[in-house]
Amino acid sequence: MAGNSSGTVFTVTTFGESHGPALGCIVDGCPAGLPLDSRDIRAELSRRRPGGGGASTTRAEADEPEILSGVFEGKTLGTPIAILVRNNNQRSGDYDALKDLYRPGHADWTWEAKYGFRDTRGGGRSSARETLGRVAAGAVAKVFLNAQGILIRGWTSSAAGIDAPAFGSPGFDLDAVEKNPLRFPSQAGMEQAMARIENLRKAGDSAGGKVSCRVTGLLPGLGEPVFGKLDARLAAAMLSLGAAKGIEFGAGFGVAYTQGSANNDRPIPAAPGRINRDLPPGVPDLDYAANTAGGVLGGLSTGMPLEFTVAFKPVPSISQKQNTVDNKGTVRELVIGGRHDVCVCPRAVPVVEAMTALVLADLVLLGRLDRV
Repeated sequence: MAGNSSGTVFTVTTFGESHGPALGCIVDGCPAGLPLDSRDIRAELSRRRPGGGGASTTRAEADEPEILSGVFEGKTLGTPIAILVRNNNQRSGDYDALKDLYRPGHADWTWEAKYGFRDTRGGGRSSARETLGRVAAGAVAKVFLNAQGILIRGWTSSAAGIDAPAFGSPGFDLDAVEKNPLRFPSQAGMEQAMARIENLRKAGDSAGGKVSCRVTGLLPGLGEPVFGKLDARLAAAMLSLGAAKGIEFGAGFGVAYTQGSANNDRPIPAAPGRINRDLPPGVPDLDYAANTAGGVLGGLSTGMPLEFTVAFKPVPSISQKQNTVDNKGTVRELVIGGRHDVCVCPRAVPVVEAMTALVLADLVLLGRLDRV
């Protein structure tokens, strides 16, 4: 598939530029008969919508989705689902002074190195606004997965150098995530991080951070052999996000400092009364005493919660003076204007969830072909 599309059975193509007339997506392979309403998509888009204050850009967009095809009388038809969201609050003039300059930390020069031409209005397809199409498509995937009992929850686990409590530890509050502007699972931690972010905003600087995600309800064995492993597919999906720089599953990079005796997830008999998982004949049901692997072994789901964390770099659009080079090769000084996030993490949470949903929806449908 081309670089603007992903998936094998449940496929997605996104389109549009940051300052163009509209953005959107085309979802194909979604089963027919799935209840779907524009409200399902609107709810997810509102979570990534700019203009919320705090660490976010002040660009105010309604992000109202229009379902153009694939849905009739509130149900999917099994045909391509086209979703369009119009841009209404572009200020392309903010970028006029930068059109001949290569912004530090951006894809301006690499884009020209590939194509010889680029959209100078806010980065075009390399802008974070491109993720709008992913979130719209992810909303469809979430509806499909929810019907299978699969739930995806994300949160900001670190921002501006302040780490949130680990999942399940004292002070971690999942209910707090959607009640504060950083999507932090701790009120105290959120206040500390927001204070740092506000200081960075005043200094014309930005902050990096991490987004963690947890998925429950996955049956064991989800994933494809070798090149289609569950963790490999998720890693590719997360690293396709412009600001993402790394991903770790379960204990993550910490496993490099431990031993097999401590790192191994030990199988144990399944708890009595488990609902039948429809395992192949002769395969016993089981659980694991720990989940250091983050719910993935051999590239396949273990049935334990799927857990991973994505690291995001600081927003490169800062208002401090910086040196760069123009399209003539001359050293220049620039100041980036416009409206930009200080920390992407709170708005990246629904994007990480969406990409997770797209990968899982595709693998669930692929898994139905594995055995009779």
